[in-house]
Amino acid sequence: MKKSILSLTAVVAISGAFTIPVQAEEVTVKNGDTLWGLSQSHKVSVEDIKSWNQLTSDYIYVGDSLHISQEEQYTVKAGDTLSKIANKYHVSIKDLKSWNNLNTDTIHPKQALVIKPAANKVEAASTGPDNKAEHAAPAQETAPVQKTAPTQPEKTEKENNVSQNESNQDNVAKEMTVRATAYTADCQGCSGVTATGVDLKANPNQKVISVDPSVIPLGTKVYVEGYGYATAADTGSAIKGNKVDIFIPNKEDALNWGVKNVNLKILN
Repeated sequence: MKKSILSLTAVVAISGAFTIPVQAEEVTVKNGDTLWGLSQSHKVSVEDIKSWNQLTSDYIYVGDSLHISQEEQYTVKAGDTLSKIANKYHVSIKDLKSWNNLNTDTIHPKQALVIKPAANKVEAASTGPDNKAEHAAPAQETAPVQKTAPTQPEKTEKENNVSQNESNQDNVAKEMTVRATAYTADCQGCSGVTATGVDLKANPNQKVISVDPSVIPLGTKVYVEGYGYATAADTGSAIKGNKVDIFIPNKEDALNWGVKNVNLKILN
């Protein structure tokens, strides 16, 4: 199917000659909030919010306090190495390479690198006098949420569906991390018909993803983090290996999805 891939990347340019301190924002969950909605409004991924707050599921409750850190950009200077930059920002070399799609440890002066503040930076902003809590701040912050969950207001239907879907592990045949972009049939020249014959213009509520059939066969049922249950029903010339393209009927929503690494479950 002919389609356009729409992505939006937020970039903050800063000088590599100095470091702008990482600012962590504390967000109080309000009625109707979801991890997906918060990730979109703060330009971060669901996976990052869960990592920063030591969340093991997509459950959040009214009144919860969540730490959210914005990513920043670092410009490589002469003499810099990945190890040196990783130590400076208290992140791992593996994460630096993943965030910036690096296949080697080689970097060059004036190269722009995305830095996503690690969870321990968020912890440092809220450490108290109790030294024993120094390395376990996120776990202690989230533990009361689990214990007091029954007293919180009832979860939304969407949250209940996510929980039920995630807990049904017996149907999962394989799990992988994929790089996901978004596309829409609402564009000039787009036919709106997928490789398997699904008319997306006539059926805009269909949950469809474009895949590399050698990795995920067409017709496969999947569960995509932040998107939900879907069918592998389309292909694309740029979709190779562990890449997928999710169908979103609204152009603005497709732009807001951007490009992100998400968990994908192949279902039996």
